[in-house]
Amino acid sequence: MGSAASKRRTGRNQNWLLQTLENHESGINCMALSSDGSVLATGSDDNTIRLWSAKTESVEYLNVLAGHADYITQIIIYENYLISASADQTIRKWDMLNGQCMFICTGHTSLVNRIAHTGNFLFSSSYDRTARCWDFLTGNCIRIFRGHHHGILPLLFIPANHDAEEENTFEEEMHIYTKDILITGSQDTTAKTWSFKTGECLKTFEGHIGAVLCMATDVHGKILFTGSGDNTIRVWDIYRGNELRIYDQHTAAIINILVANKLLYSISADHTVRCWIIDVGDCIRIYKGHHHSVSCIQLENDLVFTGCGDAIVRCFEARSGVIKRNFKSHALAINCIQIVDDRLFSGSVDGSLKVWDITDLKTPPYQDPKAKILNNDRNKIENRPDIDDRECQERRAQNMV
Repeated sequence: MGSAASKRRTGRNQNWLLQTLENHESGINCMALSSDGSVLATGSDDNTIRLWSAKTESVEYLNVLAGHADYITQIIIYENYLISASADQTIRKWDMLNGQCMFICTGHTSLVNRIAHTGNFLFSSSYDRTARCWDFLTGNCIRIFRGHHHGILPLLFIPANHDAEEENTFEEEMHIYTKDILITGSQDTTAKTWSFKTGECLKTFEGHIGAVLCMATDVHGKILFTGSGDNTIRVWDIYRGNELRIYDQHTAAIINILVANKLLYSISADHTVRCWIIDVGDCIRIYKGHHHSVSCIQLENDLVFTGCGDAIVRCFEARSGVIKRNFKSHALAINCIQIVDDRLFSGSVDGSLKVWDITDLKTPPYQDPKAKILNNDRNKIENRPDIDDRECQERRAQNMV
């Protein structure tokens, strides 16, 4: 434990800045939030992870997890454990309650880029051209996935759809549905699916002419989206391996993509965010105003929050694309943002963690006025004791015509 080196501003000023926390000695690269939202973790160029109380009135510094020999590339939190990946070629599992390192995963021969967790397994990708699976309980390496010709960047795990085994009409080539699969994206311009059980490559997705920098799937885990340094997003049928469509309106590299129901949001080095309709591939909205690459994105109700290389966090109205607020205080690029209740957290290359008040920005989800009137009428009918069930059903049917 330790006292936070913070600058506290009471009340809300014109910048809506509540706190600046400066415990890290170098830039903040990544963030992770506990499932209950009570603990925020930040990973830094100073080789450490620091823990913060995210829900207390004043954000407090809780602990430091020190042991890595190089900068932190990604962190994830599962229950009371934190897993960190580092440029020192290792992965560490930490007990957040006491700050102790439980084990170190060694075996990669280059920087560890990404990590993912599911059940009793941990996955990692590296510039050494491999992805690896580790036992989450012991840290032992279970399987190595080899086949890419350059470094591996993003990775995803899709659990098996065991219901598919019961379908008599299931196509032979679609038996991949019944397998646990790992998906990797690489600097070699391809993405690949792998059998978790055997480690064999199942499909190779070819078409990009630049590195695959980010990936996402639809909510059903059947469609794959790959964002690339070639400025495009490609859409694939995961199980057949064929390309479905291309989103090609960005003019620079795709930094990240985010799926929200039937929409996909993409952030780019072309200084914009775009919103696409997944089913048809149409770009329906462009969020402009950034003066550098957009580095991170968060959705909250009808709001879109972005972090940018120009050191500003922005809030847009999702439906109109209008900027509602600029959060200015950082000195250097924003690398990560997180929202907890009515506060926004931002981590920057300048090494500071800032806490912002967004209370007045958060509004209830939009509801059509006609739908609201209809719901009120239904409530009045259903709450009247003099109307029996049959009459209530008849009136409900009339309202729906």
